[in-house]
Amino acid sequence: MIDWVNSRQLTPIATAFCEKWEDTLTEEEYTHILKNCRSSFETVIYPSPPPNFSFLENFRQIDCLIIYKSGWVTIDNLLTMDGIEIILHTSSLTCIQINMFLKHWLAGGCPRLKLLLVETGNFEFDSIFTDLHVILVEDMRKYTSPFGSEQYLINGFDLQRQDGAIATVCYDGYLRIVVWPEITCRYN
Repeated sequence: MIDWVNSRQLTPIATAFCEKWEDTLTEEEYTHILKNCRSSFETVIYPSPPPNFSFLENFRQIDCLIIYKSGWVTIDNLLTMDGIEIILHTSSLTCIQINMFLKHWLAGGCPRLKLLLVETGNFEFDSIFTDLHVILVEDMRKYTSPFGSEQYLINGFDLQRQDGAIATVCYDGYLRIVVWPEITCRYN
């Protein structure tokens, strides 16, 4: 179906929804969606991947990627995602892996990222911020992503990249990493 739609489109579709919550896709189907579903804005994947599914290729550039059953997404997958908004429900990423991702972002990786939302029950601030300079901000701040998603950040931790970009990390059942659209303050 994806190939048929792609062959008839003059421009990519804006949003692609892969639904049927109860379904488990085959490895070939799931890989085909990740590689060939060329939406210009958003791809949302609801069905489960097959057991032990892995995606060994780099992700294509996409503005918004939402995966509802993302336990298969590895740190290597996350480091190669070139997205503005990435939302991973039921993730298996660990605190140490999130620390690796933050170090990658601080070094200039994932330069287009504005929002990373990871649903995980496994969370310890000490592990996430190992070897990182963070500043606790004890205010509630409202963040609006480029696509209109509103995030309320309470007691977040700010990190600043060499280029001045500031990200806030907070946790409320979801790990939220937001990159502010404007540099409103600089930390020394």
